[in-house]
Amino acid sequence: MALGFRIYTRKSKVDAATVAHFKLLPVANVSDAMSRMNAAGSRLRPYHAQGTVLAGPALTVKTRPGDNLMVYKAIDLAQEGDVIVIDAGGDLTNAILGEIMTYMAQAQKVAGFVINGAIRDADEIRACGIAMFAAGVTHRGPYRDGPGEINVPVAIDGMVVHPGDLILGDGDGVLSVPINDASDVLAAAQGKQAVEERQIADIHSGSAKVSWLEDLLKERGCEYID
Repeated sequence: MALGFRIYTRKSKVDAATVAHFKLLPVANVSDAMSRMNAAGSRLRPYHAQGTVLAGPALTVKTRPGDNLMVYKAIDLAQEGDVIVIDAGGDLTNAILGEIMTYMAQAQKVAGFVINGAIRDADEIRACGIAMFAAGVTHRGPYRDGPGEINVPVAIDGMVVHPGDLILGDGDGVLSVPINDASDVLAAAQGKQAVEERQIADIHSGSAKVSWLEDLLKERGCEYID
């Protein structure tokens, strides 16, 4: 057994209909529906055009910092709509990919990337239209030696991603929804979104009331002083 140098078959993934429903929801509301416990941290920033939304099943890669051999293979294995999630240890010394690999992924109809590591050719990637979250940018290129693993659990700043889990990203960041919890999280997030839409409508109409505020201030012992 080649420990650390293996490619597993992904046995299941979140379905396309569920992905489409989640893509309509803000990441912040989905995060609230998960008790704000499943985020990839603020280091992962968008390197794509403003307004781009990332949603799709995870195809995971674990690789040594600065090495992209198994990322090439992941692109080769990717199915339409996949999000390639790469745990490269968060190191920013060498880029994990640049414009060439990004164009290869687009040709495979990959939905986007989440990279706990660096990219290069950032301007070209932003212009090409693919969704891209990464921890940073460097001009220094990668190595292509391996080892690495595909379709294994990975963790990014405490966010565990299993192959096939839902990945969702927008201007607020990235999160992962476990495949077995997706339907429950979707229902809760849709409920949260409906409540917020009513609140915003009340604000615009001038009828919004923060009914809980005074009770909370009193409970916490706040004093009014004239």
